[in-house]
Amino acid sequence: MKIPAEKLEPKLIALDLDDTLLTEDLLITQRTKNCLKKAAEKGIYIVLCSGRVENSVLRYAKQLDLSGTEEGRYVVCLNGAVVYDVHKNSGIYSRKVSGEILLSVYDEVKKYNLTPNVYEDSTVVTPVDNEWTRRDASLCKLPMKIIPEFEKVLQKGSAKMMVSGPPEILPEVQSRLKELLGKKAVIFTSKPYFLEIMPPECGKGEALLWLIQRLNIPQKNLMAFGDSMNDETMIRKAPMSVAMLNGLEYIKDLAAFVTRKTNNEDGVADFLESYVL
Repeated sequence: MKIPAEKLEPKLIALDLDDTLLTEDLLITQRTKNCLKKAAEKGIYIVLCSGRVENSVLRYAKQLDLSGTEEGRYVVCLNGAVVYDVHKNSGIYSRKVSGEILLSVYDEVKKYNLTPNVYEDSTVVTPVDNEWTRRDASLCKLPMKIIPEFEKVLQKGSAKMMVSGPPEILPEVQSRLKELLGKKAVIFTSKPYFLEIMPPECGKGEALLWLIQRLNIPQKNLMAFGDSMNDETMIRKAPMSVAMLNGLEYIKDLAAFVTRKTNNEDGVADFLESYVL
């Protein structure tokens, strides 16, 4: 078991949401809320760090009852494409995938009978309504807008494109898109049925490095909790990286530490109570 030998001293704790901070019922337990509040009272920044859009992340930030404090001021959204300042009610850092790249991805995934989504004003935008396009909107509790002339939407660029589909197909699609785009985009699976296309050199880790530089926090004091491939960059860049017990084996091998309990067993709170607070 990869556990710390002594107490850890983070100054910023970054937390993935799905399958990390949240239970399988998409809830933050009271124990976890209490734990994060104690950490914030010690002056530690608590930063939710998710692939979800701003409104979806902010709903959970408000549940922590920290958004009015300096320690709860920031969230990272869309897998690092946006850093949002809750006090200013606006993004302070943002990246986009170009319209040219989005159009080429759209042309390619149509060959596999897959339909992508993009995001505008915390709305899921897609050309057709089907079980896969609905899945993303349902998970994030976001409205969905159907726009048949989808190419016009894509021309403007977007922080992220989501391609949802059967898990048995997506690895082949991912390989093909990586071959097609090279370093022009970041491509990964956040869940077996979600394939995400992000701006180049963009990820949760890159956004966190930008934020800690802004806050004058040394990188050695960065802690990050995650479970999946969209957490890889922050697991790599946080010296105090923590993988969830329920996480992918690849992420657990990569992380400095692994929680003793799963997301359904207050794994984050258990780790913080034992090794930080």
